[in-house]
Amino acid sequence: MSRKIGLHIGGRRFDVDVADDFAKFLEKEMTKDFNFEGNNDIKIVLQSYVRKAHELYTQEQKIANILNTLDN
Repeated sequence: MSRKIGLHIGGRRFDVDVADDFAKFLEKEMTKDFNFEGNNDIKIVLQSYVRKAHELYTQEQKIANILNTLDN
């Protein structure tokens, strides 16, 4: 099953369909960065993207360090 999650960005509503199990995680994460009750400026979206990209970068660095440790 899938679930629709909606968000207003720049005065427009955007809906995405995601799997139910992922929807719970996505909503929890999105509420940290976005206003679900009103409009979100495009600048907010860009800031959120950069923040999440940095989290991914940090995770990948940690994984690489763990793999290097296991290889030795």
